[in-house]
Amino acid sequence: MSFVHQKKVTLFDVINYTLLAIISAMSLFPFLYVLSVSLTHRSVYIPYALRLFPEKWSLGAYAYILSSNSFENALQSTVFITAVGALLNIAFTFTMAYGLTERKLPHRRWIYGLVVFSLVFSAGIIPSFLLVKELGLMNSYWALIIPVLTNSWSLIVVKSFMNSLPVEVIESAKIDGCNELGTFFRIILPLSKPALAAFVLFFAVSHWNTYFNALLYLTDAKKWTLQVLVKSMVLDNSAKTIGMEASIGDASPPSETVRSASIVLSILPILVVYPFLQKHFVKGVMIGSVKG
Repeated sequence: MSFVHQKKVTLFDVINYTLLAIISAMSLFPFLYVLSVSLTHRSVYIPYALRLFPEKWSLGAYAYILSSNSFENALQSTVFITAVGALLNIAFTFTMAYGLTERKLPHRRWIYGLVVFSLVFSAGIIPSFLLVKELGLMNSYWALIIPVLTNSWSLIVVKSFMNSLPVEVIESAKIDGCNELGTFFRIILPLSKPALAAFVLFFAVSHWNTYFNALLYLTDAKKWTLQVLVKSMVLDNSAKTIGMEASIGDASPPSETVRSASIVLSILPILVVYPFLQKHFVKGVMIGSVKG
């Protein structure tokens, strides 16, 4: 006969969960408001009216944005930067981290010391800008990818994760005749799936949300990323200032609904992808931080 021990609910638990629920609701409120505005029909839209549910629903603002060349160009730019950037980030981060785990690597301690040093001290904006300019990467997507192929924090976490992998399995592969590349692709990467999922999400979100570097290096409006486009729509207070001159019927939707719809569209892909990677994401981060 088994007895299930039930934890006694204390006053602290009640207060704690209540505060967390309030904070969660406050965090969710702005998103619900933006979503509500974006779905409000132009005939019932009232500027700055506080409504969490539209009085009359409409997808006019979304159709208006999706029919414009500006949004299509920005979406293509962002998808390219995110896909290529995340893939190269994974390739450079995991290969370098694996190299740093090899004790026979010449000057391994010095190289790792430089990685830690760059974690604390960075060159800054001006040297980075001059470097990109001298490399001829201005107004190029590669200006947003090459300078950030990897970073110190990612290298340290991935290296710690790889150090936690069973040494016996790696040594057995080498005894069986696997070279370094074979060991990396056949042993290290399959065992690193949680870390791979976590850092794919890290890098993809970082590239998807890139704003400052895109604003700094991309001078052609046709190459703008989604975040730069949304910024222009929100701050310029008019969608027409960036070339969105398509119309729905005989009139365009209110500019506020268009801006809200653009914000929703810019964050929707990450919200859709994250739940599928959440389990691996949490596992990968915890393994790399605890066992490292």
